[in-house]
Amino acid sequence: MPERITLALPSKGVLADPTLDFLRDCGLAVHKPNPRQYTGSIRALPGIDVLFQRVKDVVAKVEAGTVELGIAGHDLVCELESDDLLVINERLGFGHCQLQLAVPTTWVDVQGMADLVDVALDFRQYRHRNLRVATNFSHLARQFLNANGLHHFSLVQAEGAIEAAPTLGYADCVIDLSQTGTTLRENHLRPLPDGTLLESQATLIGNRRCLQAMEPVQGKLLRTLLELMDAALQGRERYLLSANLAGTDPERLARQMMENPVTRGLEGPTLAPTWNEDGQQGYAVTLVISADQLLPAVQYLRSIGGRQASARPLRHVFLEDSPSWLRLQQLLGHCRQN
Repeated sequence: MPERITLALPSKGVLADPTLDFLRDCGLAVHKPNPRQYTGSIRALPGIDVLFQRVKDVVAKVEAGTVELGIAGHDLVCELESDDLLVINERLGFGHCQLQLAVPTTWVDVQGMADLVDVALDFRQYRHRNLRVATNFSHLARQFLNANGLHHFSLVQAEGAIEAAPTLGYADCVIDLSQTGTTLRENHLRPLPDGTLLESQATLIGNRRCLQAMEPVQGKLLRTLLELMDAALQGRERYLLSANLAGTDPERLARQMMENPVTRGLEGPTLAPTWNEDGQQGYAVTLVISADQLLPAVQYLRSIGGRQASARPLRHVFLEDSPSWLRLQQLLGHCRQN
């Protein structure tokens, strides 16, 4: 129906459960009546239909325009490299991994891509064949190898687990996704220090043609979805910090906090007068602080007369506008919509 939006989600694999957890944290919990069903709904946004697919099929369906939106790994989006795919938000904060080139641990003389180029030349000269690279990312692999001056290679489609290819003898090295490196080590492989093709994580994607042709009702749905996602991501990075400050001059206290970047906060401090049991005046300060500045902010507040301080994580932080919505408008060539 023209007033609805379909969001494709991974049905299995490493992204499946984290995707549902992420949406729940955004206030967009997915309702799936039957675990065997391929459809679901988001009760907070009744106009959005959910379709569960294999992660590769999520990308394929968004690219084809069968669905408007999807969540998948950024690596798959880069591998496909389609003009019809729009990356609306490439950092959803989960599903982190690296696409890496790894060689057998016995290749002790290969410490970087330059050494691997020499190995490929030796294979060509003395073994009369190309270096064999097992991967499921042929487009990204070819780009990366050529960019590093390695031209004598053959890409091999993996048969089962890619990491086992060198042991089984049908490849010399691999290009594959890795989260912790454990699987590589267990298969006697090691990534090269300069052999990382891509840093990837979960990404929100959309179909350009579908999004350009959206009806106003769909546009409002999409904007609400992006607002809630952005606010949850912003909230993950910030704390609400409260403290009591001794003093009778609020302008001086505010100036001291504004002069220090760690206590400037998201929009500056909020001060409110307080009185203790002895009748002494002070001020309660409230700040929205980035997570990495929490302890430095507490320490600085102590230095200017701060006493008790408390902090709590924030679930949602709404900025002046949704960064993802503004990015999407730029990608689609639209003016800012209020």
